[in-house]
Amino acid sequence: GVAYGKVPGAMKAYFDYINANGGVNGRKIKLISRDDKYLPTLAATQTTNLILKDNVFALVGALGTATHSKAYKAAALAKNNVPDLFVNTGFSGFGDTTKYPTTFTVLPSYAMEAKIMSKFIKEKFTGQAVALIAQDDEFGIDGVNGFKAGGLTLASTTLYPQSSLTDARAKALLTGLSAIPGKPVLVLFGTTDVTAGILKAAESLDLVSKFTWIAGSVGGDANTLLALGVKATTMTGVVAASFFPDAKDKSDEYVSQFMKINEKYNTKGVTFDNVVLQGMNSAMLTVQALRAAGKNLTRAGLISAIESKGAKFAGAGLVPLNYSATSRVGYNGYWFGQLNATGELKPYGGTLAIFTTDSGAGAIEASTYKRPTMPKNGIPTNS
Repeated sequence: GVAYGKVPGAMKAYFDYINANGGVNGRKIKLISRDDKYLPTLAATQTTNLILKDNVFALVGALGTATHSKAYKAAALAKNNVPDLFVNTGFSGFGDTTKYPTTFTVLPSYAMEAKIMSKFIKEKFTGQAVALIAQDDEFGIDGVNGFKAGGLTLASTTLYPQSSLTDARAKALLTGLSAIPGKPVLVLFGTTDVTAGILKAAESLDLVSKFTWIAGSVGGDANTLLALGVKATTMTGVVAASFFPDAKDKSDEYVSQFMKINEKYNTKGVTFDNVVLQGMNSAMLTVQALRAAGKNLTRAGLISAIESKGAKFAGAGLVPLNYSATSRVGYNGYWFGQLNATGELKPYGGTLAIFTTDSGAGAIEASTYKRPTMPKNGIPTNS
């Protein structure tokens, strides 16, 4: 969760920019954030504090599966009809409107990612054995189910409890997997710190070139991998999944506009990266939701505004948003790239290929989706 610590600052920077340009329907947006240290019990307390002490109108950008599912219940968000927008976790369960009636997801689910990854691996790495290393919780289980739904045969599956994959365990695991004949595809479906730990263990065992490395969208953030000490040479060629443009791609209109806002409104020296991009994008979606809800803001009005208009909101995502009267699911697709030595994700094979799917048994389809144009100066008018 370290990298995600940049989300509140990125969101605040974007909201400050909107406030400096007249706010939303004459109102200023005030962002209050409370730190839960990524602990479920503290998340429950802090979320309850936001509702009861800070009297927030809506929640936006809550992080983590275990933390947020506990917080949602503890703070009685359903009973109080508190809009719970754009949660930062790919757990497919948050799309269940019976259990989470006020929640809107934003990230594609881990199940979607694993399904799309299955198709990609079967097409691009035919005949290579595939080994999966995943976190032993909703995150990893969602992934395992997705690989099953995608029809990918796994030669080996390792599930590890969160924060238990020590250097010694990583080395033992890689030594075992290196006995698989040929050049196995190694899928790292965990957080960035674990991905970095495994790649560094491979460096010290001289096993980097033994495997074809695929990092999931959560663990494939290049800036964080480099910051955690992974060598640039190791990272070069690692395959990773994304649903956004690359944060280093200045030719992308959303990236360049958000970079300008980051420069002027974020805390000095915060590097613009994938996490800042995600935070600003969620803030931009929030501004459009508030505009769509109209001048007489109510919680119910905000929820129904996203249901009726959210699928058309402008955002940086290269895949569609799926909000409707029956769906609280955000983005639903991925593209695959390879990281280069500077940490840019470039489309695999040179062509951007986007695939969409659902979290269940639905088909995996090639997508020709074209996202809405960046609103002028990054200020949505919802027109």
